Amino acid sequence: MAEPLRICVVDDEKIVCERLKPILEKGGFSVETYIESALALKRLSETTFDILITDIKMGQPDGIELLRYAKVHSPSIRVIIITGFATAETAREAMKSGAADFIAKPFRLSQLTDLVMQLAQQIRESASSG
Repeated sequence: MAEPLRICVVDDEKIVCERLKPILEKGGFSVETYIESALALKRLSETTFDILITDIKMGQPDGIELLRYAKVHSPSIRVIIITGFATAETAREAMKSGAADFIAKPFRLSQLTDLVMQLAQQIRESASSG
């Protein structure tokens, strides 16, 4: 059986991490969560994740910086930006920097898990065809 896809969740709101981790694990993913973006950045430098889910507005580095770092370190990573400060400008910047999608808070958990499942399917298809 294939290894579970690895997901990194970064949000300075602990409740977001606490809610997402068990739901994603139940979906068959290996999940690591971080409330400090600096620790997440260090972890991104040490290992490869398939999907990064990150808030934008955090301490340093912010979510856009994490996104850019992750895409350089692991170009095939899929990144979902979640934010309570959704504007057309931040969405545009996130997408220009390589985000797969952008979700405004508050969001329904099913909205995020559906998106993760779509990205997981894309990852598996590209792995089997490549």
